[in-house]
Amino acid sequence: MDDSRRFLPLSAQQFQILLALFDEDRHGYGIILDVEARTGGAVRLGTGTLYTAVSGLVDDGLIVESSRRPAAAADDHRRKYYRLTALGRKVLEAETARLEALVREARRKGIRPAVTRPAWSRSK
Repeated sequence: MDDSRRFLPLSAQQFQILLALFDEDRHGYGIILDVEARTGGAVRLGTGTLYTAVSGLVDDGLIVESSRRPAAAADDHRRKYYRLTALGRKVLEAETARLEALVREARRKGIRPAVTRPAWSRSK
């Protein structure tokens, strides 16, 4: 079995954290902001949830504390930055493939997402 598959399935929080770290190192609050912006506010990670998940991801070797930091003028020395490891990237890719397979199966069964109009377009 591929080593990355032993971590599957990821929780929704784990998936969102790994996805937030896919393109750049981030500190905890930066992860929270990325997830909220990317999901349009549909997913909001609380700090307790975030740091519990981060601790587990570090313990599993999927992320590590990063030594790279922004310029001192733009940094707060108290922040810990995290980055995705090679294993973390493989796990994220494996989870994405797993989720895509689930959606393909649902589509084959005729499941389609409900069409909703944006809130701004609904009549009052």
